[in-house]
Amino acid sequence: MRTSRSVWVSVGLTLIVVCVLSMALPAGAEELHYKFYTWSPKGERVPVGDVAGHEVGYMLREAFYVFENGEVATAKVVVTIDYVNGDGPFMQYVTITFPDQSTIVIKSQGTSAGVGSQWTSEILKGTGRFEGIKGTHSAKATYLRREPGEGGGKGYGEGTLTYTLPGK
Repeated sequence: MRTSRSVWVSVGLTLIVVCVLSMALPAGAEELHYKFYTWSPKGERVPVGDVAGHEVGYMLREAFYVFENGEVATAKVVVTIDYVNGDGPFMQYVTITFPDQSTIVIKSQGTSAGVGSQWTSEILKGTGRFEGIKGTHSAKATYLRREPGEGGGKGYGEGTLTYTLPGK
């Protein structure tokens, strides 16, 4: 009887360890680390009028990404803002396009403070070699002050895509 109980205790402990490890280490998760440069060819800000410096608006951004593995990509970004004196929340959709025309689409929400921004994101969709992608994205950026005629300031930063693909 004791041997049977010992076996069940061992099996139970093994199952618990396997479950804990599987939660801590996502199976097949990959990471792409990159640096980027971004600019804004178009945008508009409209004063709200409730407090000094409050404006809402949109920006269209473009970016160039250089990945740690040597790949490069471009990005188109649509951003909405709700800023007071240049600081506040934003939301954006990013479409990253690789030279083979594969894409990754990301939705981000974050906060701009001073000349920096930080955000976290969800990967919504992929095409080509990224078909079925699931995961998250995190990044931080530093922006230069907006020059007259610019939709938004130029910026640079770094980020990480953490993802899984079907069948991996």
